[in-house]
Amino acid sequence: MSPVRSELRRLVQLALPVVASTVGTSFMGVVDTAMVGRVGAEALAGAAIGNVAIWGTFLLFQGFLQGMDPLVAQAHGAGRGEECGRILQRAIVLALVLSIPLSLLWAYAGAFFRLTGQDPALVAEAERYVAVQIPSVPFMLVFVALRQYLHGRELMRPPMWVVGVANVSNVFLNWVLIFGHLGFPAMGLVGAGIATTLNRVLMCLALVLLVQRWRLHEGAWVPWSRDALDLGRLWRIAAIGAPVAIQVAAEVWAFSGSTLISGRLGTVAIGAHTVTLNLAALAFMFPLGVSQGAATRVGNLIGAGRPEDAQRAAWLSIGMGAALMAAFAGAFIALRPWLPRIYTADPEVIAASMAILPIAAAFAVFDGTQVVGCGVLRGMGDTRPAARYNVLGYWVLGLPLGGWFALRGGAGIAGVWWGLALGLAVVSGLLLLRIARRGPAILPAGADLD
Repeated sequence: MSPVRSELRRLVQLALPVVASTVGTSFMGVVDTAMVGRVGAEALAGAAIGNVAIWGTFLLFQGFLQGMDPLVAQAHGAGRGEECGRILQRAIVLALVLSIPLSLLWAYAGAFFRLTGQDPALVAEAERYVAVQIPSVPFMLVFVALRQYLHGRELMRPPMWVVGVANVSNVFLNWVLIFGHLGFPAMGLVGAGIATTLNRVLMCLALVLLVQRWRLHEGAWVPWSRDALDLGRLWRIAAIGAPVAIQVAAEVWAFSGSTLISGRLGTVAIGAHTVTLNLAALAFMFPLGVSQGAATRVGNLIGAGRPEDAQRAAWLSIGMGAALMAAFAGAFIALRPWLPRIYTADPEVIAASMAILPIAAAFAVFDGTQVVGCGVLRGMGDTRPAARYNVLGYWVLGLPLGGWFALRGGAGIAGVWWGLALGLAVVSGLLLLRIARRGPAILPAGADLD
């Protein structure tokens, strides 16, 4: 088998379980929305507002923990199993420390909602929904640390199995607590929040149990010691992860910003924007899996002292991500008369969605390229450029241009998507240039394990 075909096969093996995990995690959100929607419009709106605060902050804090990705992947590639274990212990400590400010942010979510002028009745619903999820914070972050440890050691399937089982338990817990079954009272939106908390606790404990029962930590573990509290090494993880947190926040908050711009264009525009954004988000789950596979593979090969092979893996993974999104782009264009009908029967929203789906198709190709490029740089430990490029692409170019096109240039909702597509085109171009000039074949100084 040729080196290219062999590398492609390995990348697919790494990426597929992560794709399944990300799609499964997204599906839990779809199920939650559908089941809460049966309670009533106010409960659904409260959950939507609450989730803005939950995911807008959680993904930021998760980024700090992803600083362990290059450290674990490179240590594994170098055959330094005990170092992988030490990194996990430090990441768990960091996760528990980060759970304190994240919990405080969730505790004051209601104040934030009131400051942004949300409807008081919806604020009350959202505040209760977020509050009952605060106990899940440390479990969520420890789950992330353990998942990234396994991913860095090429063990992609255990988190996938946990997410699969969690989808079943999520439906059951929602059924019991939202609607009141098996002797429990019907708690509506608060029940949905409690169900989510219980499910996150179960996911964390299940992954810990799998690691212990299947002895997945064998050869990559050391007894707990004071080394796990080493401030310098804890800072090392956070320092690599901070740009990842900024990168993710820039992207997530930019889409919130694009929704606010769309809201100024009227009900039809925001409806079309929501439909298109949902389709783009679903497609994004696939290159996101490739991105994690790329981070793992590139880091492993760098750690093994094979920089040229790491460079090959980088280009192949980027090509895979772009090809996947090109396929989705073709589907967006070819199926645009039917895709919006999955979400709505409103003829005006359908027509507006059909008009912007071809723009979203171009956006998707750039999105697939940039997310895998970010994964490559993360595997190298070179995380700062991706943060700079995303801030530039979304906040200096994408949103300002999209807002001008939409509100001043007369392009309407299409203008928002043109702005996002142009911003992402710049991001993906800069990432490709970075990898060409400073890719894995030329290991940056910041990626060493010492």
